[in-house]
Amino acid sequence: MTHLIELKDVYKIYPMGDETVHALDGVSLSIDQGEFVAIVGSSGSGKSTAMNIIGCLDVPTSGSYHLGGVDVSTMDDDQQAEIRNKMLGFIFQQYNLIPKLSVLENVELPLLYAGVPAEERRDRAIRSLERVGLADKWKHLPSQLSGGQQQRVSIARALAGSPSVILADEPTGALDSRTGREVLSFLKQLNREGDTVVLITHDNSIAVRADRIIRLQDGRIIYDGDAHDPRAVVQPDEPPEADIAEQEGAV
Repeated sequence: MTHLIELKDVYKIYPMGDETVHALDGVSLSIDQGEFVAIVGSSGSGKSTAMNIIGCLDVPTSGSYHLGGVDVSTMDDDQQAEIRNKMLGFIFQQYNLIPKLSVLENVELPLLYAGVPAEERRDRAIRSLERVGLADKWKHLPSQLSGGQQQRVSIARALAGSPSVILADEPTGALDSRTGREVLSFLKQLNREGDTVVLITHDNSIAVRADRIIRLQDGRIIYDGDAHDPRAVVQPDEPPEADIAEQEGAV
């Protein structure tokens, strides 16, 4: 069986003065089409590094990463950029909308970079906005929208490219709790409609909205299973550590 996402014995090693630090230490995991998975851990756990590798923003020091059956771990930057554009949709804590562009133009932007013809680009962007319930806001500027609406525009932008995987990195971090719950409910609805969602978070209350949790600590997987299993919840004495990926500018 070919998994949509498959990491095998992945290491990511960063130099730290005279020493080396294992941000990922022999990580193996697989995610199938249609899953809703949360990758969770405290600062320094390796979750940001894992997201960067899954998102084709970085490559392993050793080990392999297959996306859709294709080994992307040895690709150069241009090849990885092509894979990102074709197969991955990103949702970040910051919405990264261009203030002077309309909602529709923001959603169209990745399609413009991909060379999609204007008429098709517009149609796909409108369909994506319809999915997030914002088709009536297509002429608005980002500043005319609430925080939750802006995040939904960023979700529409991620959907416009018809990605195989939606990668959501702390998508509620800039939102109040009520709006954050609404965004998570929306991601859950996308998953029910067949989208594969990988959620990156440090927050257990967010992680449990997924169906499956992969918990990282010190660069290793310490739990991989049902999100509602009591073992999925972090223990209070888990030590906080500085995130090596952030220290090295890998995020």
